[in-house]
Amino acid sequence: MLTNPNEITEIINSAQTIAVVGLSPKENRPSNMVARYLMEAGYTIIPVNPGQTEILGQQCYPNLSAIPVPLDIVDIFRRSEEIVPIVQEAITVGAKSVWMQQGISNDEAAALARSKGLKVVMDRCLKVDHANQG
Repeated sequence: MLTNPNEITEIINSAQTIAVVGLSPKENRPSNMVARYLMEAGYTIIPVNPGQTEILGQQCYPNLSAIPVPLDIVDIFRRSEEIVPIVQEAITVGAKSVWMQQGISNDEAAALARSKGLKVVMDRCLKVDHANQG
């Protein structure tokens, strides 16, 4: 289930607020590198990690439901088998799209999200796709 390149461009260009689920406080982890890059690119990054209170100088939330602002993208850094509950929560909070990072895909979660009107990207890196927009 490939995402149309035009849809990827539209998701990236229309987004302002990105929740990063599974954001690690460790600087050498891919989730941290991607989140830092997106912050430098001007996005509002909201860390989601129940084990942390702050990452990258931003308040960290235990889950999507605890976030008090609307979300454009839910960027997911979790194992493929953990995606469905995250997508269900993204639907509940009214997120516009879910983005499963490179190496992560879940067809059931993607179908669920699409059935509720969310845009879905799987197995792609948001940092790489943003950088390639240039």
